Amino acid sequence: MPRVWELIRCFKDECQSTGWKTSENEDWVYADNQYHNFLWIRSIHPSTFKKIAEASKCAVREGISYRVVDVAYTAWLLSESLPEELVKTLMDDQNLAKKIAIYDLSGLHESKPICLRLNSTGSKVFKEFEKFLRKKWGVEFKSAQDIVTAEV
Repeated sequence: MPRVWELIRCFKDECQSTGWKTSENEDWVYADNQYHNFLWIRSIHPSTFKKIAEASKCAVREGISYRVVDVAYTAWLLSESLPEELVKTLMDDQNLAKKIAIYDLSGLHESKPICLRLNSTGSKVFKEFEKFLRKKWGVEFKSAQDIVTAEV
């Protein structure tokens, strides 16, 4: 199983074949006149997550300069276990949940790769990302929401 940045690079290559615009240096996909941003991190504190998620911005390179654009959807790709508090933060804010997807990729290096997912967005780019992970890497998805509600 490749590292997170390699997965994103391979996925962006596939996106270009569908006619979606991608960036060589940044991890966004432009489809249907909207930016779909990928943020890959090890872990994040819920208050920091909320501040960044509510900002919904990313930098787009144009020549030698950058401009800041509004992002319709953001996928957070975590390489360490998903904090339960982060799932609760997203579940408690439905406006945020419509724009944010969380993927816990920490289980991808197991013999049977599993990804915890929390995705209530309408992003077809993220749906394609999930399809890409299933088809190309045999990833099985489990709902992070089900795991958190089962523990309560």
